[in-house]
Amino acid sequence: MSLDKESLEFIRKFVLNSGSLKKVAKIYDVSYPTVRTRLDNLIQKIELNSKAEDVEFINMVKNLVIDERISLDVAKMIIDKYKSEKSKK
Repeated sequence: MSLDKESLEFIRKFVLNSGSLKKVAKIYDVSYPTVRTRLDNLIQKIELNSKAEDVEFINMVKNLVIDERISLDVAKMIIDKYKSEKSKK
């Protein structure tokens, strides 16, 4: 994932404090809304990165069809299975 060290450290502290934004706010000596905003921004960044990975994977499968390394039917099955597994998470 393309998160900087500061963001990873924030996530580490968040997890080690059982997801308590109040505790994390105390650690950083900032207000609860400031920590909440930072967490929301990290969530958005992770979601965007996940969508980019989805597009990259699907494009790779499509390129395999173009290069005639797999059939279109197989590609459709792979993509459908991938989307199905992603929606379960």
